[in-house]
Amino acid sequence: MIYKRYSLFCFLLLAATILPIANERGFSLMPSVMAQSADIETLLQQALQYTQQGKPQQAIELFQQVLKLSQQKGDKENEALAHLGLGVNYNNTGQPQPALVQLNQALLIVQGLKDRRMEATTLNNIGEAYRGIGKPEEALKYFNQALPIRREVGDRGGEATTLSNIGAVYGVISKPEEALKYFNQALPILREVGNRLVEARTLTNIGAVYRRGIGKPEEALKYYNQALPILRAVGDRRGEATTLSNIGAVYGVIGKPEEALKYYNQALPILRAVGDRRGEATTLNNIGNVYLGISKSEEALKYFNQALPISQEVGDRGGEATTLGSIGAVYDDIGKPEEALKYYNQALLILQEVGDRGGEATILSNIGAVYRDTNQPAKAITNWEASAEIYLSLRGGLTRDNRAAFINAKRGTAISLIDLLIRQNQPEKAYQWANRFTTFDLANYTLLINAQVANPEAQKALDNWNAQNLQLDNLFQDLQKNFSEPKSKQYRELEQKINQQREPLINQYPELADLLETKPTDIAQLQKSIPPNTILLHPILLTGFKNVPNTVALFRLTRDSLTVTQILLPKDFNQLVNQYRNQLADRLNADYLVTSSQLYDILIRPIEQQIKTNSPKNLAIIATDQLRYISFESLYDSKTDQYLLQKYPISYLTRISTSSLATQKTQTDRSTLKALALANPKPFLFDTEKKEESNLKGTEKEAENLLKIFPQSETYLGEKATLDTFKTQASRFAILHLGTHGCFELAGCPNLKMEANTILFANNQQYNIADAALLGLKNTELITLSACQTAKEANANGQEISGLAYVLERAGAKSAIASLWSAEDNTSAEIMTQFYQNLQKGMTKSEAIQQAKLSQIKKNPDLHPFFWSPFILIGDAQ
Repeated sequence: MIYKRYSLFCFLLLAATILPIANERGFSLMPSVMAQSADIETLLQQALQYTQQGKPQQAIELFQQVLKLSQQKGDKENEALAHLGLGVNYNNTGQPQPALVQLNQALLIVQGLKDRRMEATTLNNIGEAYRGIGKPEEALKYFNQALPIRREVGDRGGEATTLSNIGAVYGVISKPEEALKYFNQALPILREVGNRLVEARTLTNIGAVYRRGIGKPEEALKYYNQALPILRAVGDRRGEATTLSNIGAVYGVIGKPEEALKYYNQALPILRAVGDRRGEATTLNNIGNVYLGISKSEEALKYFNQALPISQEVGDRGGEATTLGSIGAVYDDIGKPEEALKYYNQALLILQEVGDRGGEATILSNIGAVYRDTNQPAKAITNWEASAEIYLSLRGGLTRDNRAAFINAKRGTAISLIDLLIRQNQPEKAYQWANRFTTFDLANYTLLINAQVANPEAQKALDNWNAQNLQLDNLFQDLQKNFSEPKSKQYRELEQKINQQREPLINQYPELADLLETKPTDIAQLQKSIPPNTILLHPILLTGFKNVPNTVALFRLTRDSLTVTQILLPKDFNQLVNQYRNQLADRLNADYLVTSSQLYDILIRPIEQQIKTNSPKNLAIIATDQLRYISFESLYDSKTDQYLLQKYPISYLTRISTSSLATQKTQTDRSTLKALALANPKPFLFDTEKKEESNLKGTEKEAENLLKIFPQSETYLGEKATLDTFKTQASRFAILHLGTHGCFELAGCPNLKMEANTILFANNQQYNIADAALLGLKNTELITLSACQTAKEANANGQEISGLAYVLERAGAKSAIASLWSAEDNTSAEIMTQFYQNLQKGMTKSEAIQQAKLSQIKKNPDLHPFFWSPFILIGDAQ
């Protein structure tokens, strides 16, 4: 009687520092079609049980007996099973070379028998053995041979396991997006076939990608915590230990060493019990890293010295390199740089050999730190630049959503490099790295137009998108010549379709997202585009990294020069910034001048003479991080009793952007300027906190004044201030003015019955700012948002949106005016009216807003900045 028993083993190798790999150590138990002895049958069953129970030594002894008996009887099927079983268990005990010998013998037999299912299983295990000896490319070759066979024979469970293995290899070679692609193909199949064991291990692997490959430890923890109860339920002790160790690694990353040790110490005895030597070494290494992190170097070294010989014994080259790097870190910590370099350089060679680009970048960064600390700056810079280039290349393979987290996790290298370049009087290179090693707040999508990329599939998608853009441009030109509401509606529909495709396009093809990153050529072009009468001030915070003092680098750019001054920050700087922001937004606060002068002394006084020497007619500021929400013009010089506003016109840029600094402009005829104003949308909202209707009567005054200043303007007030009106009419006007409520609190504004991150139009229609980028505003010279705290940081759909004005600039507006907090109604109306009058007289935008604010100060020198400073000009100041 012919019968088949097919059993699939998928064991995870422990790697909390090195990515866990979903490994198929499985084989078919398919007894011979010839008569076979009960002894072989019994031995196979017992060997299989020992394999499942994590008792590899006992399993090996029984498989050796099966092998001998099968060869004596000429039983090729069971001989193949014996070889495969031996290979699986040798691999489980960290003996990949003997495993490969057995697995290759099994492969020859099953290919001769033309057993495709067994062939795929054996190929998969050979791939795993190669991964174990640090040959991921060779492993991938075998996995890719196994996958089509799995599909050919309809083995859904085996297909999912091989997909997971392929994903794991991509994780090892620092291609996290590719890894996730394969894991996410495997997961639904595993759930479909009910393979809880491999499902749990795949969840663990996904967690490892998020932790190590992308830098999202909290996301990783979510997957680990899904995997752990499943592994315990199915009795997978090895997988349980792996996941416990990975949870420990997360707690180590987020600064909870005691919690990390708790999980590692749960994992270690299990790994020893099941004979997982590789996992044992990795966990020992991780425990050592915890002790190193809490400055217990001798204790750390004790664990590293236990881990290293095990990794070497089992042939785990990646694990060996990790431990060598950790030992180097100990010697660096105790002041033995030569010894540290010896271990770092050993680790570096291995990591380059096995293709671990992320690990290579980490070791190069560590080597750079040793050279800095031993006063060898040139060598430090060389190694840090090499490290940073690798990190940037790895970021290039990530989707846009994951780029920020990845770079933030690796920012220590960039901060150290920038700090040293400044100290070595290389400001140009420092500024290049400062901009390259940050994610963009605001994507300049025009860079995608006519771009060329190597990926033909991405290029085809980009060409299709560009063809639609060309159609949109033609429609726009026609609309300008012959405006009609149906044409305008057609234009908006096509525009929305195109804009809705941008983010999915970039997320699908990371090479397109890479086009939006800042490059050195962008910085050079920026400098060429700076008007002769403008200074660009870009303060960059270099904070939060070990062995680098917390400083701010005050970069100053003119068309002809780039200089930097580095200032040591007080310990309470973040508190000072937050305090000042709150003081400005509180009209009754009397202490704001003290805080303001402190910030002036940090951010302006060290460079005020250099600024003064250039006699700028405009001071353009790129504010990043928490500095973004400081009103720089309100900074107070206690020596001259002046605000910065009283010295210079001020505008803001959101990023490295030449479009906002263009100097080759056609002079606009101010008499032909016209504005579209929507204000005080009705019905009124009822403010439950103030117990009154939230009426923005002052914004109606602003809109009516616009008609007097620019006679060809149009205003839509109250119930006429609809979203449809804005979308239909906006393309006709150079100036757009919105006087309406905005809600930028993460929890929403229940007092106004408004959802989070929305602006209000008539009939209580709320427009989410996450969709604001879908509004094409390419004909817009200026958009003003006068009634709400539109520049306050907000978060919508999990993505940071730094205020509505920034998003509208991304939609194409050359500049925007927004407010940092809810402005006082009457003062706002006066400032806005004065601003537009100044604009009509021929002033630049920055001069116009400066003079409008100064008019308030002249009327009342003691006026709190709450009244005049919330409005900021973002973008083109000319």
